[in-house]
Amino acid sequence: MKKHFLYTPFTGLGLYNGYRGDHWLKNRIKVFKQFVVPSLLNQTNRDFVLWVSWRPQERTNPQVIELKEWLDKKLENVFTYSGVCFWDDKYPDDVARDRLLMAIHGAAPELTGVMNKVWGDEWYNYEAYMTIQPSDDCYHKNAVRDIQNIMRRKDVEACGFKHGYIINYATKDVAQYNPTTNPPFYTIKFLAKDFIDPLKHTQHTGPYKSHEYVPDFLKYEILPGKMYLVGTHNNNISTTYNIPYKGCEVSQLVLTDFGIYDVPPAELEISPYKKWFDALPHPVRRKLRYWFGEKLMAKLY
Repeated sequence: MKKHFLYTPFTGLGLYNGYRGDHWLKNRIKVFKQFVVPSLLNQTNRDFVLWVSWRPQERTNPQVIELKEWLDKKLENVFTYSGVCFWDDKYPDDVARDRLLMAIHGAAPELTGVMNKVWGDEWYNYEAYMTIQPSDDCYHKNAVRDIQNIMRRKDVEACGFKHGYIINYATKDVAQYNPTTNPPFYTIKFLAKDFIDPLKHTQHTGPYKSHEYVPDFLKYEILPGKMYLVGTHNNNISTTYNIPYKGCEVSQLVLTDFGIYDVPPAELEISPYKKWFDALPHPVRRKLRYWFGEKLMAKLY
């Protein structure tokens, strides 16, 4: 008996308070709706719950409210508003730990409600799987099936996919993606009662401080195949289509297995400030980020 959560940390991650303005959020939601949700609906095993986390401020954000209403018509989901529920390495260790503990504590009522609805008062005797589902990346149609099959084994505490593909949503060009470290496409198994307990949840995971280190703390199984698709769209903050891990380009036909072959290219509204900023030398951009921080990010994205 298990409940499988596909976890999407939408806001609150990283610097600048984890939010870069309403325009930035609008573009992220557009990519999520256009590409990620179709890939979820394309799963051969739909026995999962999409868990989306937000900062407390987003509880009244009209864009987030509209997204929740839209998703309710598509698939089972739960929104939480207590921040990011994994270790954020952009902060000092003591701050990152406190943020994680408070985030899990704040999300526990909603997560308990999901499990209680299925199992009643016996929910704490079962298992919970937590799969990272980034807001702009997709999984192969058999990913959920394969994850659940391997996680039934008693000797497996976590699993993940090593290699995959990368796409430019603006052009739909696709290439192989071959990282040398453990990528952020992993699943961790918990006892349900530990899953919603902040201290036990954190202790169970190590805690790992970045996705690269998950295999160091848990009995980890690498699943075969290229089962994930890293999404880029010419407006990313970190990962771009020409990242060093990118391999040779492949046919767009591979997108059929991700449920997005017929989806048109993304047309995002790129801020004129962002175009100006990207043309500046890197040292200048770095100084501007340092001086103006969150206000600058809101202008750019």
